This record gives sequence, C-alpha cells and structure tokens, in this order.
Amino acid sequence: MKRLLTCLFVLVLATSFTLQTQAPQSPFAAYGPKESLVYRLHYGFVTAGEARIEVDPTLYMINNKVCYKTSVIGATSGSVDIAMRVRDQWTSYIDTATKIPQRSMRNIAENNYRLKEMVMYDYANKKANVITESGKELEKSTAEYAITNNLQDIVSGAYYLRTLDYSKMAPGTPITMKAFFEDKLYDFTLKYVGKEKLHTKHGYINVIKIQPVMPDNELFDGGNSIRLWLSDDDNKIPVKIEADMFVGKVEVELKSFAGLKHPIVFTKK
Repeated sequence: MKRLLTCLFVLVLATSFTLQTQAPQSPFAAYGPKESLVYRLHYGFVTAGEARIEVDPTLYMINNKVCYKTSVIGATSGSVDIAMRVRDQWTSYIDTATKIPQRSMRNIAENNYRLKEMVMYDYANKKANVITESGKELEKSTAEYAITNNLQDIVSGAYYLRTLDYSKMAPGTPITMKAFFEDKLYDFTLKYVGKEKLHTKHGYINVIKIQPVMPDNELFDGGNSIRLWLSDDDNKIPVKIEADMFVGKVEVELKSFAGLKHPIVFTKK
C-alpha cells in the first residue's frame, strides 16, 4: 500500500522521463521561477491527497551551471492520511540552458518509513554519485552508478516534456525515453496522441494528449493505462492525468495555478 500511495503522487510527473530522440523544441520558455501548480489526487469519490509542483524563485549554481530548483511535494489527506500518512518531496536542480538535471533529491516520509537521497550527476565521467540515508536511524550509505549523457530524473523529465513543440509531431509519433531512478537507467516509450478539448473545474481548455506505453507491472492495468493532458499553449502545464490501476481508476486534476509565464485560457464550452 505504501508503494501505491507513493506512485499516486509521482503520477503527476512520472510519465515523462527523458526524451532521447531529436524531438522538436518550442521557441518559448514554458516555465520559470515562482511557478506553482497544485493538484488534487482522487480515487473514485475519495480524495487521496494533494501534490504541489513548483519552481523556486531563486536560481542556483550547481556544477557551474545556472539551475532552476524544481520540487514536487505530495501529502495524503482525509481518511487516507489516517490509514497511510505520506509526506514526500522530490527535488531536481535543472540546468536553465540544457534542461538537464545537475542534482536530484528525495525526502520520503511514509508512516514510519524514512528515506533521504541526493544524486549528484557527473556527466563528464558518466557517473552518478548517490548518498542515501534510510531507516529509523537514517543510516548513511554511498554508491556510484554508470549513466549516460542527457538523461533526466523523474522531476526534470516532467518539465522537459513542456519544452517540446508538439505542433511539429504527427499523431501517433513514438518517442523513446531514458531515465535514471534509484539505481537504474530505464527505457520507456511515450506516444503523442493528438489534440483535444478537455473539461476541467476551471472550464474547457485545448490540450495536448500524451500516452506512455507502460511495460508489464504490478500497479497499472495494461500498456495504455496512463493518459496525460498538457495545456495546448506556451505553458504546456499538466492539466490532468488518468491511470488505470489494478485497484481502480486514479485521477490527478489541476486544482490551482500561479506564476505562469504565459496566459492560459479556459472557456465556458
């Protein structure tokens, strides 16, 4: 159950990982400092919690690169919080020029489980240095893993999706993805489905639909089990995510937004 709840929060961004193909880039910067997006996660009629995705107002220097500090903060609420309390934060320092992560961090608190992790990327030597503190006593360990250039972590991948120019892609275009998470490099495929109009609590909005092709796993029901909708504008913010899981359908919906770089338009129909 703990891993399932963690997955619900990461669904806001986990469909994105690194795009290894030469996907066309948008000429506009999709995000910047002070952006904040809040999402409501619900399972059927039950609200499971909220997730906040934000860009810190300050720029940071990591590995001699000017970086955005981007974070995803997730917390359970209501009856779910009583049964399984989750307070998780995932952070990525993203190079403002290349959109590649220079450092990743996790701070996981799920009931009595604790994990703190920092990943420092050394692209020149193609390695990731990982410092982990886990367990009740937060026992410290270090490790080194081989990586490739131009990878993304689980947070920066979500932001990287927003930099693509989908107007130059044909519906059905597949994109191969690679990501470093925990101690492994992962390969995924994502499919650009096309454009739609989506009804939300804020009104109707034109959106870009993306669908990851999921490998066989114990959480998701089928290879087309996740759908992601981005606003079809220069912001390209995630508006909604649906996931068909073996326990039922899970939805992640945009609750509020602030600090967007570009106008966003919702209509009555």
